[in-house]
Amino acid sequence: MASISKLSNPSPASSLSSTFNPRASQPKCLIGFLTTTTNFSSKVSSSKLSIRSKSSLKGSLVVRCSQGDGNGNPAKRTYLHDLYEKEGQSPWYDNLCRPVTDLLPLIASGVRGVTSNPAIFQKAISTSNAYNDQFRELVQSGKDIESAYWELVVKDIQDASKLFESIYDQTDAGDGYVSVEVSPKLADDTQGTIEAAKWLHKVVARPNVYIKIPATAPCVPSIKEVIANGISVNVTLIFSLTRYEAVIDAYLDGLEASGLNDLSKVTSVASFFVSRVDTLIDKLLEKIGTPEALDLRGKAAVAQAALAYQLYQKKFSGPRWEALVKKGAKKQRLLWASTSVKNPAYPDTLYVAPLIGPDTVSTMPDQALQAFIDHGTVSRTIDSNVSEAEGIYSALEKLGIDWSYVGNQLEIEGVDSFKKSFDSLLDTLQEKANSLKLISL
Repeated sequence: MASISKLSNPSPASSLSSTFNPRASQPKCLIGFLTTTTNFSSKVSSSKLSIRSKSSLKGSLVVRCSQGDGNGNPAKRTYLHDLYEKEGQSPWYDNLCRPVTDLLPLIASGVRGVTSNPAIFQKAISTSNAYNDQFRELVQSGKDIESAYWELVVKDIQDASKLFESIYDQTDAGDGYVSVEVSPKLADDTQGTIEAAKWLHKVVARPNVYIKIPATAPCVPSIKEVIANGISVNVTLIFSLTRYEAVIDAYLDGLEASGLNDLSKVTSVASFFVSRVDTLIDKLLEKIGTPEALDLRGKAAVAQAALAYQLYQKKFSGPRWEALVKKGAKKQRLLWASTSVKNPAYPDTLYVAPLIGPDTVSTMPDQALQAFIDHGTVSRTIDSNVSEAEGIYSALEKLGIDWSYVGNQLEIEGVDSFKKSFDSLLDTLQEKANSLKLISL
């Protein structure tokens, strides 16, 4: 693994050059409209837009990375605009690939930010030729594989953040962020995470970029220190209420320790994962097997998320918070992550529609984004039935579901998954370097 000292600063001046001249062979985040109308279908087809035939989706937005050579026309007004304008929730896109200019129609459709992670970059870089030219130059200049990886990533983040600058400016640093994660290998390394976050913040050199730090126990102190250094953070892999409260406290502690008189540009989101909670708890309920247990399948994740919002409202109020507000502090918004539905028996907007509320973010991969644009309902739902959420949470405990175990297990799985994606990508890049005969075996 390359050390921080080995990683050089990518040139901001050159970071936009190749991305804004996409080649036809590069992967596209294609956007089109699904329809069953013959005439419109033929027009869409002739425009080289991506088409999916699914009878339940009509006129919906399609977004996915694939091979193609056109990104279509800017989309019309969608439910995503209503999410933000009517309910105060920011819709973000949970994906990133080259050329980043294919995000433009998404932005026109109401997307207000982007999240990335090691798995997303593993897919983008390993399945595309769009990174080859830069990768070749990096390795020929003497970069080791991991250093080259980070320069590929930093370029994508810089280019994407440029597209969201106007949103960032219009909201006074309240929205329009692109997130990039520190190495997943540092999930149990407090100081290593701090140094990696500082390095990423320095080399990316964009105000509207969140440095993603996992909410592991060793990294909670890292969050405080990074915030105290005036660096905005996306805290990721939060699976439990207990850990979420620790994350909020780390944010507040960091703001207080910063010594800054103006806190308006130091912001944060707390990424609370949703669907993975149901995936694990559903398995536990099926093992229990009673009618009461089976009836609670598919309800745990949304219930816990609703209680997280209650905790958010409680923590960001009162004398301590008001003292920070006087210095311009912004609330650490709750971000709903892992919003795609894993169980096909569940509604495809299950982890979006019930979690709508002010001062929140919903980051959606293709499946969830497409579904919500097609048939989403925009209304405040996150605190519409808190007593029911409390009842579900308690009922699960009475059945023997240990929420602490669930949170710990999902955290282990999440970190491990990102580590595997990271290692797999480095292996892929090594093989690509070897195949291009760039370095000796």
